[in-house]
Amino acid sequence: MAEVSLREVVKRYDEVEAVRGIDLDIADHEFVVLVGPSGCGKSTTLRMIAGLEDITGGDIAIGGDVVNDVPPKDRDIAMVFQNYALYPHMTVAENMSFGLRLKHYPKAEIKSRVAEAARMLDITDLIDRKPKQLSGGQRQRVAMGRAIVRNPKVFLFDEPLSNLDAKLRVQMRIEIKKVHQKVRTTTVYVTHDQVEAMTLADRVVVMNKGRIEQIGTPNELYHHPATRFVAGFIGSPAMNFVPCRLEEAGGKLNVRVTDRLAFALPPARAARYANAPRNEKLLLGIRPEHLSEANGHAAPGVENFETVLDVTEPMGMETLVYFTLQGTQVCGRVNPSAGARDGAPLRLAVDLNNMHLLNEGTGAVL
Repeated sequence: MAEVSLREVVKRYDEVEAVRGIDLDIADHEFVVLVGPSGCGKSTTLRMIAGLEDITGGDIAIGGDVVNDVPPKDRDIAMVFQNYALYPHMTVAENMSFGLRLKHYPKAEIKSRVAEAARMLDITDLIDRKPKQLSGGQRQRVAMGRAIVRNPKVFLFDEPLSNLDAKLRVQMRIEIKKVHQKVRTTTVYVTHDQVEAMTLADRVVVMNKGRIEQIGTPNELYHHPATRFVAGFIGSPAMNFVPCRLEEAGGKLNVRVTDRLAFALPPARAARYANAPRNEKLLLGIRPEHLSEANGHAAPGVENFETVLDVTEPMGMETLVYFTLQGTQVCGRVNPSAGARDGAPLRLAVDLNNMHLLNEGTGAVL
């Protein structure tokens, strides 16, 4: 078994607390992604699991054994770095087999493992080349192959795709997912890219300022964020946050956005917010895909309103539109045929079945 457990793990650099008492359980065979902005503690956490950073407090266990004082080479982990870290004077096969040769594995087994990993990563034709003869994507495959041949308990990935161009990142994401489906080794992956996190992970750990904000499946984080930070970080374009307040009128619960604009809440949302504070400052959270062009047949919970667009961004399959509410820039997604033009009025529809209300002060989702 290769589950990974962190208990109240702390990392301090002098007076700076980089990781602040986090708890995390990663199941055997699970693919978990640590995601967050620069400086949130995700890479430090990964390096502590690897043994490359000493922990200040708490416990880290791999396969049920506490490894706080176990050196990296004895933790039975394999790490893939951002910069590939390949030996320039060695061939692909020699780079991939280096760790096995250090441990004096039989030559026949080394050859078999390298051949299998090369086949899995589609680099069989490259095994006699040296790193300078490879593209960035091929070098990253070799780095992954070097980890795979060791058959470790845990794979650790430290932003492995950051040095690749956008198209190659997409291809490599698919390759990494395919490899995990075949190998099923417990994997901890660090990235600042929420798209990488959403597409790769069984579960995503969102970190902020050294703490874990929320843990969940990609769909849970996207549709049920717990805080404003998670709601704004997961999703592209980001969720809109518009100042609002709840009010009751005519026996119905409305969310008022401006003096002239208020929306009646659908029954399910009205029931959810029945005990929420009235006439206090809140934030209306709505994703761009839930702001679209209005049509003549509004569904239940969908409210139409008129606005003047500031800017439009044609994206081919859709057009992003930007307008202002309460001094806040808001983004919506409309059909390219909706007639959206810079500076022109457009009738939009907001789907309140997918709205969120947040406490403006604490950022907590109600």
